[in-house]
Amino acid sequence: QVQLVESGGGLVQAGGSLRLSCAASGRILSVNTMGWYRQVPGKERESVAVITRGGSTDYADSVKGRFTISRDIAKNTVFLQMNSLKPEDTAVYYCNAGGLLYVTGSVRDYWGKGTQVTVSS
Repeated sequence: QVQLVESGGGLVQAGGSLRLSCAASGRILSVNTMGWYRQVPGKERESVAVITRGGSTDYADSVKGRFTISRDIAKNTVFLQMNSLKPEDTAVYYCNAGGLLYVTGSVRDYWGKGTQVTVSS
């Protein structure tokens, strides 16, 4: 069984920083992409940042230059360094492991339960 556990969310003032972490555990053979998504009530979940196994990254326009995604492939862990936070960054942030190859041979995506990030003005 695979679990994704996020940590690092919290309350911060505008202009501050937070670092999110997400660790995937279980009998995992490999993970293709790992990423962060966010959602606010009444809106669809949106992609924030994604990183491939090869290290290629993609960011939402709204976070470019402020957020940095990184991963530790050996530990199946992904990080999101968030700087210069704005009130509009307030959301629940979800970790995603895409194309996760499990020991049984199955390949699918997994989601964490989410961590709240609140940025006060």
